[in-house]
Amino acid sequence: MLQNPVVVFVCEHGAAKSIIAAAYFNKLASEKNLDVHAIARGTHPDSEISPKTIIGLQTDGLTPREATPEKLSLAEVESARQIVSFCELPEEYQTNVPIEKWVDIPPVSENYEIARDAILEKMIQLMK
Repeated sequence: MLQNPVVVFVCEHGAAKSIIAAAYFNKLASEKNLDVHAIARGTHPDSEISPKTIIGLQTDGLTPREATPEKLSLAEVESARQIVSFCELPEEYQTNVPIEKWVDIPPVSENYEIARDAILEKMIQLMK
């Protein structure tokens, strides 16, 4: 069972955007002494976190919570305080939990720094 409250970041492969978002959310939440944490999930997870994501986060001084991409579960959706999705969620995940869509983030595979900065810009708004 998940600790509450939790924010779930979801991308298709669970290997890049959601990993970056969760790592930064947890860093910022800790700095602000907020009683909330984030997890990263995928709708169709890859077998490993993208190497560009790992290198980028390490360069930024962060480590992802997840060792490998994990599939989003209905239990996580139902117990989440909020869901932030970088992709379209399958219908079974459409619940009464607020879902914020960040579908305009550029691919991490093209440029980690640009994707990270776009995620952080939205994250600042989310945490206000």
